[in-house]
Amino acid sequence: MEPTEITEILSRPTSQELLARDLTRLAYVAKDGTPRSIPIAFTWNGSEIVLCTTKNAPKLPALRKNPVVALTIDTEVHPPKILLIRGRAELDAVDGIPDEYLRMNGTYKMTPDQRTAWEAEVRSLYYDGMVRIVISPTWAKLIDFENTLPSAVEELVQARAERQRS
Repeated sequence: MEPTEITEILSRPTSQELLARDLTRLAYVAKDGTPRSIPIAFTWNGSEIVLCTTKNAPKLPALRKNPVVALTIDTEVHPPKILLIRGRAELDAVDGIPDEYLRMNGTYKMTPDQRTAWEAEVRSLYYDGMVRIVISPTWAKLIDFENTLPSAVEELVQARAERQRS
């Protein structure tokens, strides 16, 4: 997929709405060769998806070995809106707490006192830093069931139209 196609898909209003959500599902190949799909908080910086995790997270050795990942960001209503992204994960160990981590967890409903307590807990728990997982999209597809459908459903719609013409 060409970078201009990816940019066009990710710039659509529905994609932007999905990229502003709290959680994505990260799919990767674990160290033992089996697939994993995990929910994880994320933020979109306009060109990359950024995830943050502990320095001892089991996914890190797997991502070092095979950085190819897939993400799903979707809604829980009918019809669902689904943004599918593929890319490569780059790992960036940082001292302290990345600003992205604090931002991506900023949409949860917390009182100011709860937020203060949460940040203090985060800073004491991750005292030695975190790892930023930065994903540059290499492929993207938006499915909104109004303008776009899963490719298999598109094929069925076309086949039905051909049968009706016959």
